[in-house]
Amino acid sequence: MKIALVYPPSCDPTAPYLAVPMLTGFLRAHGVEVLPIDANIEAWDALLRPAPLGRLRDRLERRIARLERLPSLDHASQLSYRALWEARGDAHAVPHGIAEAVATLRDPVRFYDPPAYARAVDTVDAALRVVSATHAPLQVDFTAYRTPFALTTPEEIAHDAEPENDPFDRYVERDLVPRLLAARVDAIGISVCFPGQLQPAYAFGLKLKRALPEVHLTVGGPGITQLLIRLRGRDLARALGPFDTAVVFEGEHTLLSLCRALDEKRPISRIPNLVQRDALLGARYLPGEASEDMRTLPAPDFAGLPIGERPQGGRKAAAGSAEAASGCGKYFAPHLTLPYDPTRGCYWGKCTFCHYGLAETGTASYRERAVATVVEHLTALSERFRTRWFYLSQDSVAPKTLVQLAQALGDANLDLRWATDLKPEKYLTRARAEVLRRGGAVACALGVESASERVLSLIDKGAPVQVVRDVVSHLADAQIAVEAMCFTDFPTETFDEALETLDFLAENEQRVAGFIVGEFDLTHGALVARDPGKFGLIETWQLDGDLLGTGLFYEERVPAKRGDEPERLDRALDQLSSGWRLRRYPWAGSLSTAHTVFYYARFGSGVLRELAQAGRDPGGVIGARPGTATARFDLAAVDGARDREMAIWHQLVRVRRHVSRAAWRELAGALPSLAALGTKARAYRFVAGEPPVAVRRPARGRRPSGAPNSLG
Repeated sequence: MKIALVYPPSCDPTAPYLAVPMLTGFLRAHGVEVLPIDANIEAWDALLRPAPLGRLRDRLERRIARLERLPSLDHASQLSYRALWEARGDAHAVPHGIAEAVATLRDPVRFYDPPAYARAVDTVDAALRVVSATHAPLQVDFTAYRTPFALTTPEEIAHDAEPENDPFDRYVERDLVPRLLAARVDAIGISVCFPGQLQPAYAFGLKLKRALPEVHLTVGGPGITQLLIRLRGRDLARALGPFDTAVVFEGEHTLLSLCRALDEKRPISRIPNLVQRDALLGARYLPGEASEDMRTLPAPDFAGLPIGERPQGGRKAAAGSAEAASGCGKYFAPHLTLPYDPTRGCYWGKCTFCHYGLAETGTASYRERAVATVVEHLTALSERFRTRWFYLSQDSVAPKTLVQLAQALGDANLDLRWATDLKPEKYLTRARAEVLRRGGAVACALGVESASERVLSLIDKGAPVQVVRDVVSHLADAQIAVEAMCFTDFPTETFDEALETLDFLAENEQRVAGFIVGEFDLTHGALVARDPGKFGLIETWQLDGDLLGTGLFYEERVPAKRGDEPERLDRALDQLSSGWRLRRYPWAGSLSTAHTVFYYARFGSGVLRELAQAGRDPGGVIGARPGTATARFDLAAVDGARDREMAIWHQLVRVRRHVSRAAWRELAGALPSLAALGTKARAYRFVAGEPPVAVRRPARGRRPSGAPNSLG
């Protein structure tokens, strides 16, 4: 029996994720041959190169030219025209700069040069803008993959999977399919951990099923589990889409049972937690045990992933310095960071906003590996894969267990470096923080959530503000980088209560290494969604036409923020953020990422504040140079299309509570078209990373510097 396990885009390209290595280690331990494929990094590595980006530049120019031949632009065309023009400077720069940018991210010297790093990040971000604009209305980055009607119906899934609309189509058809055919696999499993992977996973599934119709195609992981367990019968069958089966909840034993049944040509109908089609019901699955016994699971196995050649000389040689690793293979990082799960589930399990992991509601039950087993696994992984860098990746580890593990790692003198997410607890005293540091802790991301006591009580966080303040102080004094994970807009949270969170971060500016302040998002399975009235909500609803039920909306009994308070809060957050050099995930300056941990370890936990105080990094897109081109439509007028689009979606979501392409077209079709400028066409200057700017008309008979429609 041979199964390929595929991890699709779009996710962090700087390190492997845990899901496929965990399943690989388990299946290999039980005699199943596994071909692990990190299609996330492979697809991005294939796309973020000079030739593919050159093709996207040409595609952008062709699309602009096609639109400019029209006498007028309807609303949809205005949106596309605007996106293409905004990315025009990026499109002409990134084919020249992307190779240097990616090489910098992989280089153990240039990576730590802040200006060089800033230019590399700016260039990759510019490339992402080009990918999005040339596949508009797609918005894709390393955390999300969004289109307006994504995942609402099987037809929309298929539409987004068409080659013209899918930036990863070339990778699937030219790289992945031939590789799987050559490997002669019996089954393919696609692991979907995050929402941003859902549409790419379905697109992969449609194409793989078409190319390998006899191969059993299954799917699993938290992202697909939380989608499928809410559906029944025909709705469940529709959501199964191109897949023959789906594994819900933790998948080790279910996937092993499926592999054995397929190998022995036995029926699969009695396998628990395996979604499959049913002639009478549409689709169904037999409920089974949702959680694995951590004490029996082997270590994750990363062999076969594109991590590059590791230097020889034993663990001490590899761990002796941060520069010992010779790179990270295809991953966009100078050193290899391996994820590892010492625990699963959440030991607290009470937070009312949370629906996370492989659980029907709330969080999964809490389980631990023995500390001695964890030390044994980390030692073996460090030696085998020649790295000292780890991320302890779990839902929420008990602080007592983490301290015991750190003590054991320190006693073993392994010289490992690690980071993790952590719930602030009174247990984390100053002395225990020192134990964490001696055991290799570089950074801890704390679930602060809010600094309003009333909001914290609604969240049921179990960590008063003073306890959080003490834990931040203890970890910072131990030279462990403290990252604060916060959010605003929990139901009934007022403007003043939101400011309490920002004030807390400001008060602890010298102790907090970095932070994020997101916005509350209602999720199926959270207590807020199951008992909305308790949290001041009048109702929750899904949109008619959203057949898979991926969107969930709510209305507060009394709006907590009025007038200009949301805008004032955004301005206050921008002002606060200026004290740190924060970046989008997964770059250095974001939370719980390998790049940020590397910067903490090299420069100290205050590095993000120091970079901000030193002024803006002299970044910029590599290869950027200004160009000029003539626009036959007024770009200032086109800018208004964004506001009109927001108004359409407000009407669909809040008023009609219905989503469909037909309904959108009805509203968009009622908007006025934009006529071409004719003889008054204007020249615009464009450069990577900046919006296009109108240039003055040249004197009669002369052309502007950099002739229209060419680079200057």
